[in-house]
Amino acid sequence: MDNQSEIIMGLIANGGNARSLAMKAMYAAKAGNFEEAQELLKASNESILQAHNMQTQLLTKEANGERSEVSLLMVHAQDHLMNAMTVKDLATEIVDIYKNQRGEA
Repeated sequence: MDNQSEIIMGLIANGGNARSLAMKAMYAAKAGNFEEAQELLKASNESILQAHNMQTQLLTKEANGERSEVSLLMVHAQDHLMNAMTVKDLATEIVDIYKNQRGEA
């Protein structure tokens, strides 16, 4: 597997992991487990940061004149990352809503 393929697969794996952790954070908050929810959101954010660093590698190569072939797999990877970022942002807000409803804020 070449370096670009490894980066793309890393984007998919980290994006998917971040999304799953954000979803688990919402479920934990719904159950009243706010400390667990915060830890899950933190872990989600760490996965997003790892994916973002991988994305930056691709962008740096592009900026340095190394053109990348845009494949369906690359589009899929970018979609995973953007979806994870959106779900994590929404999960953060939903956890806060649950905390406020229970007077935990």
